[in-house]
Order: sequence, then structure tokens, then C-alpha cells
Amino acid sequence: MKKLVFATALAIGSLTIGTAATPIIFHDGIMEDVFIQDYTEVATSDLPTPIVNALASDYQGAMLNKAYVDDENNYKLEITSQDGSSVVLYADEEGNWLEM
Repeated sequence: MKKLVFATALAIGSLTIGTAATPIIFHDGIMEDVFIQDYTEVATSDLPTPIVNALASDYQGAMLNKAYVDDENNYKLEITSQDGSSVVLYADEEGNWLEM
């Protein structure tokens, strides 16, 4: 009977050792950022006119460095403002600014 109790305890103990070695992975939001960043670079000359007009009126003197578009025709713009700081803006194809 002692051997049966010992064998059971050994079997249960070996199960907990195997699961304890497996690290627990918590969701930290990294994959959400990866999925959000599905943009393809486009030439700045290919931007829709409403976006160019919105940029000129709302960010006067800013220099457009790069432009990207996603599958839903939302645009990501990398600009340098007049004070020299880099800013990333998001807009839809109608020139409306988007919060990201």
C-alpha cells in the first residue's frame, strides 16, 4: 500500500513540475500594434487633394516626409513641423484627421 501511495504522489508531483516550467505569457498589446501598422508607402505626390489641403491649412509650414496608405484608404503622414519636431498624423481620404 505504501508503494501505491508513493507512486501516486510521484505521478502527481511530476505533472506539476512539467507545468511549472512552462512560462505564462500575458497579452501585452504588441500584436495589436502590429496589426494596426499595415500601411504601404506611397509617393507624397499621390496623396489625395483633400489631405494635401488639410495639411497645408492645419499644419502651415510643415514638411511632409513620408506617406503611407492602408487597405481602408486611411493615410499615415510623417511630417516635420516648423519647430523641427517629427509628428505622425493619420487622415482619411477626405482630409479628416483621425485619432490613433
